[in-house]
Amino acid sequence: MDHQPKIGFISLGCPKALVDSEQILTRLRAEGYGVVPSYETADLVVVNTCGFIDAAVAESLDAIGEALTENGRVIVTGCLGAKDSVVRDIHPSVLAVTGPHACEEVLTAIHAHLPRPHDPFRDLVPPQGVKLTPRHYAYLKISEGCNHRCTFCVIPQLRGDLASRPVGEVLREAEILVRSGVKELLIISQDTSAYGADVRYRTGFWNGRPLKTHMTSLVAALGELGVWVRLHYVYPYPHVDEVVPLMAEGRLLPYLDVPLQHASPRILKAMKRPANASGTLERIRRWREICPDLTLRSTFIVGFPGETEQDFERLLAFLAEAELDRVGCFAYSPVAGAVANQLPDPVAEEVKQERQARLMALQATISAERLRRKIGRTLAVLVDAIDEEGTAIARSTADAPEIDGVVYVANGANLPVGELAEVRILDTDEHDLYAEVAVVKETKNKPRQKDGVRGKRRS
Repeated sequence: MDHQPKIGFISLGCPKALVDSEQILTRLRAEGYGVVPSYETADLVVVNTCGFIDAAVAESLDAIGEALTENGRVIVTGCLGAKDSVVRDIHPSVLAVTGPHACEEVLTAIHAHLPRPHDPFRDLVPPQGVKLTPRHYAYLKISEGCNHRCTFCVIPQLRGDLASRPVGEVLREAEILVRSGVKELLIISQDTSAYGADVRYRTGFWNGRPLKTHMTSLVAALGELGVWVRLHYVYPYPHVDEVVPLMAEGRLLPYLDVPLQHASPRILKAMKRPANASGTLERIRRWREICPDLTLRSTFIVGFPGETEQDFERLLAFLAEAELDRVGCFAYSPVAGAVANQLPDPVAEEVKQERQARLMALQATISAERLRRKIGRTLAVLVDAIDEEGTAIARSTADAPEIDGVVYVANGANLPVGELAEVRILDTDEHDLYAEVAVVKETKNKPRQKDGVRGKRRS
């Protein structure tokens, strides 16, 4: 097409925003728009923003400003777009502003400022749509929004209350992704454990088979597809106990990303989070009894308003006992519109930073020790890339892309990217494993390069 309209796209924020970007790009390609990687060749630029913490807001505003400077025609969407005035006060010349998961509104704005072609080449779009991840793994979003009202968070204000996708629709998308060559499905939402609660776990259908709109039913079905299935953002509700046996059976990856946030009952109550750390420790012990290879990842906030040294020491004691495999830690940062901004006794910035450093030093020791236990074992890994020195960069079942560690395979130059291999672990450091090839598992799918669309992500 001689006059094909071309879109530049910048995707910021978390994997949930990434899925929104993929859906928008899929629609654009289906309608015959070209997607280009540079400002110079784009007729218009879409910026999918993040608005969760101050640093993300600043990054999003900077990205909008850069796109305006380099191109001049910019449409803004995403979480920061929910705060229309924030965007327009800084960048009044943007063409349009929409909120998160607003594919139709974005398309309407694009059609208004860059009319779509009359004869779209629908066969240019692959069945799985446009993906910003490599071919061999993909994020699968099962719901939008959240029903929690954590005092530090504004996600329900930005993305609304929980809205679960129909179970059959989710599974059909998963099937298409697997047929396209995906070897790993990363299940995401704001609250994966709550899937289906908003529709009272009603019965749906997949290939004529009735299934409840419920996390346990969904992930059990996903486990039948013959690929890695990794669960993210799993609140520790009681029914999570039903999922761990599926991991022990090899139907799901033995991996749980559980956002615990703190261990002091007083701080958890102020956060409006479940406040039973001792119960959480008991459940972790029970999970590991059922599935000894289970990898547990969590995130914590230090320096929350009112956090005392005693509260923080309680958190350190919890980590020492829980021995989580992977931990992220954030120093509390006020978020515009969050209830926590009004809480008394703010913690000094230097104290926040000092506590964050102490927590991460402890966790580095814990993580390193848990990794050392893998030396000498043979593990299945998924190969992500081969570097210039011929080292394969892979991930084990314990490693989610971009947020966890990797497995370096020194003699892995001939391993096919996007395929599974078996490696023997030789050494470790605080985050990563070092291995040699054991046995390669070949499949008929061929790896390919990912789409050249500019994108940034934050875990």
